[in-house]
Amino acid sequence: MSNSDKLTEALIKFRDERDWEQFHTPKNLAMALSVEAAELLEQFQWLTPEQSKRLDARRRRAVEEEIADVLLYLTRLADVLEVDALAAARRKMRINARKYPVRRAKGNARKYTEL
Repeated sequence: MSNSDKLTEALIKFRDERDWEQFHTPKNLAMALSVEAAELLEQFQWLTPEQSKRLDARRRRAVEEEIADVLLYLTRLADVLEVDALAAARRKMRINARKYPVRRAKGNARKYTEL
């Protein structure tokens, strides 16, 4: 059993112990994921690029917790929709490799439609 499968199982157990399946609709999970992603972003608000690379212990812990929240909601959403998130990520990376070939994309941050 993979680590992602173990995480999914643990989340299902957590959900079932609290009778929360009724609330774990794709819409609700996607909304919660968006909120948690915004809370992650909030940790970097107003920091300079350099400060964002060197977080103090308190902020680093807060960032870790928000990353965890994002991962947990994303894992639940993928499970509810029966999406293999890792397979989807691998497919998306292949798509991105075609959109952003090294010879054209290396060293710049422009969108593929601007390359």
